[in-house]
Amino acid sequence: MPDPTAGRSCGGAAGFRRTVAAATARPHLRPYRTANEAPMTPPEPSPLPPPGGSAGLSAEGVSKRFGAVQALTDVTLSFPPGQVTALMGENGAGKSTLLRILTGDHRPTEGRVLLDGLPLDLHSPQDARRAGIRIIPQEPEIIPHVPVAENVYAGSLPRTALRRLDRAELRRRITADLARLGFDKVLDPDLLGSELTAAQRQLVEIMRALTGAVAPRAIAFDEPTSSLSEHEVEALFALIGRLRDEGIAVVYVSHRMKEIFQLADRIAVLRDGRVAGVVQAAATDEGELVRLMVGRDLSSLFVRQQVATDRVVLDVDGLTTDDVRDVSLQVRAGEVVALAGLIGAGRSELALALAGDAPIRSGTVALNGEVLRLRSPRDAIAAGIGLAPEERKAQALFLHRTIRDNTSLVSLRRLSRWRFVKQRQEKALAQEYADRLRVRAPSVEAEVRTLSGGNQQKVVLARWLARRPDLLILDEPTRGVDIGAKAEIYQIIADLAREGTAVLVISSELPEVLGLADRIVVMQNGRTTGELGRDQATEEAVLALAMADDLGPAADHRAAGLGTAADHRAADLGAATDRPAASDDRAAATPAQTGETR
Repeated sequence: MPDPTAGRSCGGAAGFRRTVAAATARPHLRPYRTANEAPMTPPEPSPLPPPGGSAGLSAEGVSKRFGAVQALTDVTLSFPPGQVTALMGENGAGKSTLLRILTGDHRPTEGRVLLDGLPLDLHSPQDARRAGIRIIPQEPEIIPHVPVAENVYAGSLPRTALRRLDRAELRRRITADLARLGFDKVLDPDLLGSELTAAQRQLVEIMRALTGAVAPRAIAFDEPTSSLSEHEVEALFALIGRLRDEGIAVVYVSHRMKEIFQLADRIAVLRDGRVAGVVQAAATDEGELVRLMVGRDLSSLFVRQQVATDRVVLDVDGLTTDDVRDVSLQVRAGEVVALAGLIGAGRSELALALAGDAPIRSGTVALNGEVLRLRSPRDAIAAGIGLAPEERKAQALFLHRTIRDNTSLVSLRRLSRWRFVKQRQEKALAQEYADRLRVRAPSVEAEVRTLSGGNQQKVVLARWLARRPDLLILDEPTRGVDIGAKAEIYQIIADLAREGTAVLVISSELPEVLGLADRIVVMQNGRTTGELGRDQATEEAVLALAMADDLGPAADHRAAGLGTAADHRAADLGAATDRPAASDDRAAATPAQTGETR
């Protein structure tokens, strides 16, 4: 195989924008085959609806039951061609179940799926794909040890007469499709799946959806922007706009209100497995959508009270690692401090250093007046520091273990005797915090992988509440959760502060930063560029400090007027991080790192 690094573009925001510019400039975005091209898969007889209809994709009276759990009840929704229909709802509202039924991954208990008014009998995702229905999942399903070309055509690889992989035909197809879609500048077909960036992984999934023997009729995007930068989001939206213009029905699932109003023509809301309402995006507002989703008005999401004390919990002095330099800050008991900054600012890297998961080259970290020697996460946990990382599935949770196992992970020592876990006490502990945080699950013996994103995040928080740390670092605590779960997590943070815990929050959502924090420390290029008190903080002020190195003297003047974290150590608070999208599969708190055994 050729060297995958030779002559390829590194991708990134600029490359992603070039990708979309090229794709949207082409007159034919839909899949096609040249006159001499063989079908990618042998033709199979199937009662496909004729193209060119106007009804699009729809669900009619769909219900789905899993044992005693009713996931969907009598859902009737349409997804017209040439329109973007946003699908919203709280975690657990039934969005994922509906998508799986529409794409053949689940069969409905009652009801049916129709395309252009004709019923489809979908027994598998392959049936849906042959009908022209595709999904781009929230977490791209990439095979790590095979190249891009084989990832794109997985399940329909060209074969020779001897049933071996036809590499020449594979090369011809991937080269043609990359050029046709405009992805040839940012995707090397020889690049291994494990080497792809988050944006490139999304591109592979998009290529899967836009290639094949049958042109796409409907495409569902499930939280597609969760790991993309702002520029990459804009580029993705341009591509979705092109799909809409081509007459494809687009289903867009997201919790981000700004994206919904920027992109959607129609908005369908699910609540408790039922259709709560369908509205035109231009004729509604955030307040109405929230009421449809949660059944109540969440006019005041942030419930912060000034409860900070003068007792310094965290004292960082001149901290330098491979990724951050000369960071100094303090966090007091009962304070919520937010670390703000753009992607790559060093916030997540700072959090990892404070949690013992990145080596400290110079400087000191003190907790409650005692200088710490942080050689591993075990040292940080023993000292009273907890970290809820950004990528909860890859870095925090054991998805195939129970809520009980995940909750008790860092508390096993006090739950054990003679190195044996007292399971009755362990279950009681997990139940206590599952009840306190309102984790929606059949029992604490349910596997974490079966929970919605918001409930998975609550399990991570339950782990640290059970441990009762002095300092809790929360990296993107509301990423991928719905508005109702956000409100509950905000309340948990307020409760922690009221109980005297020092809280560091890393968030890429400026309204969240402004609403939660007593103080905001802003970072860029691995260093702090300024600090803002609650009464000084505005979106403009935060962004000016986040881009201080790029904006030049004007930003420097503004930063000088506001002060820096180093200049105001007596009033400082902060810390946290920005990890490059989930390419790191390390668990932030595995049993080996905690020093606990089961």
